[in-house]
Amino acid sequence: MTTDIIDRGADPADHAETTKPPPGGRGSDYAALSREVKRSGLLKRRPGYYSVKIGANLLLLAAGWTAFAMLGQSWWQLLTAAFLAVMFTQTGFIGHDAGHHQIAASKRVNNLLGRVHADLLIGLSYGWWISKHTRHHSHPNHVDRDPDIADGAIAFTQDHARVRSGPYAWLARHQAWLFFPMLLLEGLALHVAGVRALLDRSGTHVGRATKLGEAALLTAHLGGYLGAVFWVLSPLQAVCFLLVHQGLFGLYMGCSFAPNHKGMPIFAKNDKIDFLRRQVLTSRNIRGRRFTDFALGGLNYQIEHHLFPSMPRPNLRHAQELVRTFCARHGIAYYETGLFNSYAQVLRHLHTVGGPLRPELEY
Repeated sequence: MTTDIIDRGADPADHAETTKPPPGGRGSDYAALSREVKRSGLLKRRPGYYSVKIGANLLLLAAGWTAFAMLGQSWWQLLTAAFLAVMFTQTGFIGHDAGHHQIAASKRVNNLLGRVHADLLIGLSYGWWISKHTRHHSHPNHVDRDPDIADGAIAFTQDHARVRSGPYAWLARHQAWLFFPMLLLEGLALHVAGVRALLDRSGTHVGRATKLGEAALLTAHLGGYLGAVFWVLSPLQAVCFLLVHQGLFGLYMGCSFAPNHKGMPIFAKNDKIDFLRRQVLTSRNIRGRRFTDFALGGLNYQIEHHLFPSMPRPNLRHAQELVRTFCARHGIAYYETGLFNSYAQVLRHLHTVGGPLRPELEY
C-alpha cells in the first residue's frame, strides 16, 4: 500500500483536538452510522466487565512480582521478566481504555485509573500519551498532523526518507529489516519521551499541578522498580532482567499497535476528507477470536475504535458487523486481514518508503 491519497472532499469534521468524534450534521454519513450505534446500546459503559478485567490484571501483576520476590537470585527470573512484560502491556491497554473514557462515566475516575495504570504501575506518562494519542485519533495517517507518522527513527513517507543523509539514510534504507529489532527499544523510548514531556517547561502536554502528580507517581514507580530489581538480584542478573523485561515490553507494545495504521493510505498535509472516511480508510482490522481480542487489547477492532473511541472494549466486536455493513452500503472500503499478513504489509510499506535511498538497480 503506497502513500497515495484515496479521497478528497469537504471536511466538516476539522474539529478541535479531542478523542471524541464530531457530532456531524444530521444528514452526514457519520451521523447516520452514529445513530445506528447509539440505538444498539453499544456506547453504554460496561462496569462489570472492567471491574473483573482490572481486578484480574492487578492480581496477575501482583503474582508476577510475588514470584520475583520468592525466586530471589536466580536466572529463572528471566521468565518472570517475560511474564511481567506481558502484564505491563496488558496494564497499558487498560490505561489506553481509561484515556478514551471507556471505563467510567466520570472523567475524573477515568483519569485516575489512567494515571495509576500508566504512571505508577508501568512508568509511562499518562498526560504525555493523552496529548500525543489525541492528535493521532483526530488525524490518523495525516502528514504533519498525526504524530505517529512524524519523521523519527522510522521514515513513514518517501518525502521523509529522501531528505535523510548519513546514518539516518542507512537506517531508512534498511528499516524494513530493522523494524522488529527496533521495537525492543520501544519501551525505553516511551519512558524517555514521558519524562522529557514532564520536564518540558512550556506546559504544552499537561498542567503544572498534573505534572507534579505524574512526576510523583513516575518517581515512585522508578524507585520501587529499580530498587526491587537491584535489591533482589545480582548486578549482572539485574541488568539482564531489565533488558529482557523492557525489551519484550516494547516488542509486545509495538506489535500490538503496528498493524493498526502502518502501511494504510497516508493523506498529504492539505488533503481534506470527512471524519468517517478519514478513520475507516486509514485503519486496518485484524481477524481473530477471543484470544486475539485479549492479546491485542481490543486494538484489532481499529476501525470501530477510531469511529467510536469511547466505546467500551468488549462492545467493539459487536459493533463490527454493523460498521462493516454500513461501509459496504456507502461504498467505503473496510479492510480486515490476518495478524501475520498485517505485519507483512507493514514491512512492505517500510521497504517501499526506503526505496529512493537504495541503489537504482535494487530499487
